[in-house]
Amino acid sequence: MKKYLLDLRVKSVDRIHERYVLLKLTDDRPLPEMLPGQFVEVRVDGSPSTFLRRPISINFLDREQNELWLLVATVGDGTRKLAELKAGDLLNCLLPLGNGFTAAKSGERVLLIGGGVGVAPLLYMGAEMQRQGIEPTFLLGARTANDLLLISIFNRYGRVFVTTEDGSEGEKGFVTNHSILQQEQFDRISTCGPTPMMKAVARLAKEKGIACEVSLENLMACGLGACLCCVEKTVDGNLCVCKDGPVFDVRKLLWT
Repeated sequence: MKKYLLDLRVKSVDRIHERYVLLKLTDDRPLPEMLPGQFVEVRVDGSPSTFLRRPISINFLDREQNELWLLVATVGDGTRKLAELKAGDLLNCLLPLGNGFTAAKSGERVLLIGGGVGVAPLLYMGAEMQRQGIEPTFLLGARTANDLLLISIFNRYGRVFVTTEDGSEGEKGFVTNHSILQQEQFDRISTCGPTPMMKAVARLAKEKGIACEVSLENLMACGLGACLCCVEKTVDGNLCVCKDGPVFDVRKLLWT
């Protein structure tokens, strides 16, 4: 897929949580095609301690509004600088990068499991499934009800089930403990979130004989496979997450 280097215009910056902002970007021309699970490398201007681009998952592509959504966790100087952007500012983006999730097939029952900022790529995945006439099922986990992100938007695209560690919303516990995993059968699981969560999901999928894809969040600098800082050990040797992933079939990973 062709890559583009674009100065996208900030349409809005929404503070949806004390630690997260939702950037909506647009352009005078139609945005390029992008796949669920791909990501963007953004240049951070005005931060003396941020020398490299920051990889951000594609959260949503609104074709009608010509908007690209990026869900940003403000965890360091670079991402905090991104949160300070204002409507009308320009953000230099290299996109789309990496390989996305496997597209759902008609009649396939796909469970999309996310935790924390890892829910980001699953929104676009679910929206694309709905567009193809396939109903997605989302299983989203967080520490507390306050930490659940974009739930009202997820509800537009499919069934949404929730777990929280303190029981303040949905079922209490981790995503792998949710009752839907015992009550319903799924053909495939696609997941993104903290590594311990994804490893637990991968083990569960293996036990149940369910195909499973994970979106890894290794540190990435170039996004093109040149710097080798995001290497993951696999059954095929060392692979660059940015170029060969970030989505992998768990059977390729040395996890289970």
